[in-house]
Parts: sequence; structure tokens; C-alpha cells
Amino acid sequence: MDNKVLKQYRRDLHQIPELAFDLYLTHEYIKNELKKMGFEIEVAAKTGIIAHKKGLSDESIAFRSDMDALPVDEKTNVDFASKHPHKMHACGHDGHMTMLLGFASYVSRLKNLKKTVVFIFQPAEEGPGGAKVIIEEGIFEKYHITHIFGIHLYPGLDEGLYGLVDGPMLAQNGEFNLVVQGKSAHAAQPHLGNDAILAAFSLVTMYHSIISRNIDPLDSAVITIGTLNGGEARNIIANEVKISGTIRSFNTDMYTLLKKRMRAIDHGIEIAYDVKVTNDIMDYYPPVMNDHRLFEMLRSSLEVSEYQLLKPMMFAEDFAFYQKKVPGLFVMLGTKNLEKEFTHPLHSCYFNFDEVVLSKGVDLYKNILNLMKIV
Repeated sequence: MDNKVLKQYRRDLHQIPELAFDLYLTHEYIKNELKKMGFEIEVAAKTGIIAHKKGLSDESIAFRSDMDALPVDEKTNVDFASKHPHKMHACGHDGHMTMLLGFASYVSRLKNLKKTVVFIFQPAEEGPGGAKVIIEEGIFEKYHITHIFGIHLYPGLDEGLYGLVDGPMLAQNGEFNLVVQGKSAHAAQPHLGNDAILAAFSLVTMYHSIISRNIDPLDSAVITIGTLNGGEARNIIANEVKISGTIRSFNTDMYTLLKKRMRAIDHGIEIAYDVKVTNDIMDYYPPVMNDHRLFEMLRSSLEVSEYQLLKPMMFAEDFAFYQKKVPGLFVMLGTKNLEKEFTHPLHSCYFNFDEVVLSKGVDLYKNILNLMKIV
């Protein structure tokens, strides 16, 4: 596909960012472009889209793009900036959709495919997890999907390079909302109250000790406290403190250990400070685990100058739900360009990239199609 078309796709989509499952304009845009290519459309996960090119076999391989944006006010000052206040494609999903549309256009012209090729345009990657809904709706069984592939733009990697990881790539993640309930009293009579702030400070310190004292130093895990709010006035013993944060690990057993130790600390704080601790821990995405055979298949097909082996990263991605169903491979595509000042991180209100890189994503999908012996 012509780079000008890819550029237009990206800029059109960038201007209409939408959140979670409410992707009505994005849905219509993708649907119309796919219909121009001759695809029949199936709606999934409310505003997601499934398209396919029938092959000689009932079995299929799938390629996935996320669709949703982030609740961010864009500050790039580009002429194709978001038209929707407090919504922005700050994680590259506009580019992901563009690459999959470009690849779909290529596949639409192929004949005698060995297997069916399925295109999954998925909502709600940023939350609460559209991939899980796609699976629950039976899409994998309906199309007999045996493998799945995806690409994510990444400003931590030089423009045009493929970032490859064998095995664990992205973390399992969860979030927690915690309340420490104490008893208020006059600041001059602290013995008549139960100080929720003092208890909360001890709890936070002990949570951080989990990483340094309960996790093998050769393994990786994260507990981050993002917010801590409490107290009513400078002369009142705090009655309540609210804490929120995230936990992440590449290993499910380690993730379970994090939660177990947090629960134990919660109970200990209750006893030590005579307070009540309520902790709602919400499990979100499993770890992204790249299939070794697919990793080696792709790596061996590339020149050394085309890719970089990356270390696992503590980001989370609901592509992991697909990999719990079938073998899958998730690849990073570099967008960092110092000369053009495309260096801002994902989720930044300044995130941007040069559309020239998108053809590299389409090329990678074409390569995978050949490696999987579909053409």
C-alpha cells in the first residue's frame, strides 16, 4: 500500500480518538475502509471489528490491533491533532490500526491462501480489557484460530527497528484501592484516637519491603503507591487514609505472592495500630508470554541490523489473554527519532511519530504470512 494512504489513515484516525468500548466513529471508519477492500464485517466486543480472508483450510491465523485512545489532552500542536477534548491517541493505537488496515488491503488481493487470515480490531485495551471479551464471545472457536500476532509502536527503540523478546515480555498487572480506617481525636490528645496516617505510613513502608525481602533478587516485581490521601485538619488525628497503587510481575506465582504478603501486612497493621484495613485488589491482565518457536521463526528471518533483542518490560497489555488461548507473538516497532524530536514516551500528551515507520509494520505482517506458509 502507498505510504500516502497509510499516512492518511493514521491522521484521520488520530483526530477522532475515543475511549474504552465507546468507539463509534473509529468503528465506522475501520468498517468503511474494510468494506472498500471487499471484506465482510462482524461486530465484536460492542465496537470491535472482525474481518477475514477465507483460505483453503478452516484453520486460521489472526492479526490484532487495538483501537482505543487515552483520556489525555493533546499538546503536540500538529495540524491533525485530536478533535475530541481530553482524548488522545497517546499510545500509538492509531498507528496500530493503520498497519493492520494496510496489511488487510494487501491480503485482500491474495488468492489461494493456505489458511484463513483473521483481522481483529479490538476496543478497550487501555481498560477494562477488550481482548477478554473477544475471547468470551467465541471468536477464536468460530474461526479456528491457531496463532495470533500483534505489533506495538515503541518510542524507546530507534525508528524502524523491530523489538523482539523471547518468553515473558510484558507484566501481569493489578491495581488496588485501600482504606485505612482509624479513629479521630484532638491532636493534643492522640491517645484517644487511632491514627490512620501513622498506620498508613507503616503499611506503605512494609509493602515496599515485600520487593526487597520476599522476592528473589534475580526476579522482577513492582509495587507502586500512586496516591495517598487522608486527614481533615492539622489539629485532628486522621480518621481515614485512602491509598491506591499497582502491582506487576512477569510470573503468576510471584504475582500471587505479592497479593498474599499484602494481605498479611494489612492484617498485621490492623493488629499493631488498632485500625481497620480494607483492600480491594483488582487483577487485570496476565503476562505477555511470547511463544519461543514463533520468536525463533521471526528472528531467524531478519537481518541482525533489522531488530534489537529487548529486555522484558513492566508495561501490561491485554494481548496476553489471546496468548493464553493460542501461541502468539507480540513485537515492538521503534519510533524514536532524535532529529525529529519523536522521543516522548507512550501516554505522553506530546507523543508522536513519523508515519514512514508504519510500512515497516505492514512488511512485518507480510513476512509472518510467508513464514507461516499461508501464501
